[in-house]
Amino acid sequence: MSELKQKLEQLEDAINAACRKAGRLRHDVELMAVSKTYPAATIVEAAELGLRVFGESRVQEFSAKAPDLSAWRAEGSNAAADAPLSVHLIGHLQSNKAARAVELFDAIDSLDSLRLAERLNEAAAKLRKRLPVLLEIKLSSEETKAGLDPESLEVEALLERLPDLPHLHLRGLMTIAPWGVPDEVTRACFGSLRAWRDRWAARHPKLQLDVLSMGMSGDFPIAIEEGATRIRVGTALFGKRAPWNGED
Repeated sequence: MSELKQKLEQLEDAINAACRKAGRLRHDVELMAVSKTYPAATIVEAAELGLRVFGESRVQEFSAKAPDLSAWRAEGSNAAADAPLSVHLIGHLQSNKAARAVELFDAIDSLDSLRLAERLNEAAAKLRKRLPVLLEIKLSSEETKAGLDPESLEVEALLERLPDLPHLHLRGLMTIAPWGVPDEVTRACFGSLRAWRDRWAARHPKLQLDVLSMGMSGDFPIAIEEGATRIRVGTALFGKRAPWNGED
């Protein structure tokens, strides 16, 4: 058994345990494998084990991996044919890279401004594509974290504008809990995202807000208890990652 297969089995056991504790079904929680800094070969290995949704943080980094993944798909392997891979951008996106991101990614999970939304919509229109997006919501005071302040005028303007951007398909919300805090603080963060989702869904019935992307390797059991529909796991699957040496 490969190391990755063993880690995936251990992770699945932990996800199932968290779902049972929360009284939820396993298929209600989607697993995203966060493959940033890992080579295309690692993504292929994970796909051969059945993983289908991957998260990347940088346009430039994934641009280098994309040809290898395309070649794997073109080979027509059973794993590639059974269900297509979906690669999402989960890192901060500069608006001047919007067009390239729309070309590369199947979804953008880090939409954090009206300006970026308009750029993405324009780029998707040129490709005749309807792009799934998540709003990244900042619920931590950490300066290094990106995202929309849920109480800001910006987020309200974006929610009002999204129905008029036909090439974007809002699917839900994403957040990152603060690092190194007690479990109750993490739980409050995830509970807050769920509460904002419910509030905005009631206020903007034209929008779809089914996805709650929250929880990573160290805190996904809490996220599942608080209603996560997608968890983003990298280290628990692939091991400690090397730092990214390029620019984006």
